[in-house]
Amino acid sequence: MTPSAFRSGLARGGIELRQTITTWTDLWTYFFPAVLLLGTIFFMRDAHVPGTQFSLGARTLPSTFGMSLAFAGLITVAQLLIVDREDGTLLRAKATPNGMFGYLIGKAVQVGGMTLIGFLLQLVPGLFIVHGLHVSATGWLTLIWLLPLAFLATMPLGAVLGSLFDNPRNMGLVMLPVIGLVAISGIFYPITSMPGWLQGVAQGFPIYWLGLGMRSVFLPESLAGVELTHSWRHLETFGVLAFWTVLGLTLAPVVLRRMARRESGSAVAARRERAFATMGR
Repeated sequence: MTPSAFRSGLARGGIELRQTITTWTDLWTYFFPAVLLLGTIFFMRDAHVPGTQFSLGARTLPSTFGMSLAFAGLITVAQLLIVDREDGTLLRAKATPNGMFGYLIGKAVQVGGMTLIGFLLQLVPGLFIVHGLHVSATGWLTLIWLLPLAFLATMPLGAVLGSLFDNPRNMGLVMLPVIGLVAISGIFYPITSMPGWLQGVAQGFPIYWLGLGMRSVFLPESLAGVELTHSWRHLETFGVLAFWTVLGLTLAPVVLRRMARRESGSAVAARRERAFATMGR
């Protein structure tokens, strides 16, 4: 790793980010989910969190921010890696000195930038749809450590997931378990309504903690009473996300190096032939 490789990675990420925000099909992949989530929250705005008069829609909006961070790190990174393996981008990065490091930095810039855009696409209209959101000084401090930890806890895992598949049509194998975790992680309805064993499963993964962390940023302190242990559990949030960060940063370099060693011109050509054969059916 050298400073020049880091700078080239930043430059690469900037170029890819500009290409993404100027390509309608790429923008649509970020815009459409935001519309769906805001539509869901709109229809929830008159419902209330059980035992309170607080809007369920207002409670759900911060949860979707945490879910979006998890999706960006896990799903988007995995998807980009799979596509880049198939079209030979990864092979070209492998052939360049420090190219894999620059490639990963570039993806971090691209995904981070688009995640920020997606966050704003949800936040700004959401403030007009629901009422009751606010950010205190403590909330801003929480956001400062939560955002970088969210990426560190999920992006390496997304890279590991992406390295396990070499066909974009296998993305469903990644999506299904993640969607299942969203369903039990208290994103759209308080986790306290789930059976105890499902609560335990959800708390073992980052999605629940990212949703909880974002709720602690944007919701009043009184809403902590409907959470497990009736608190925002900042220490536990930091601990679980730190655990996944260490695990991901330990596994990702090993898995990516093994994947890169298997990349070759013949492997890329074989994947393209399979893709053309599938399209021709």
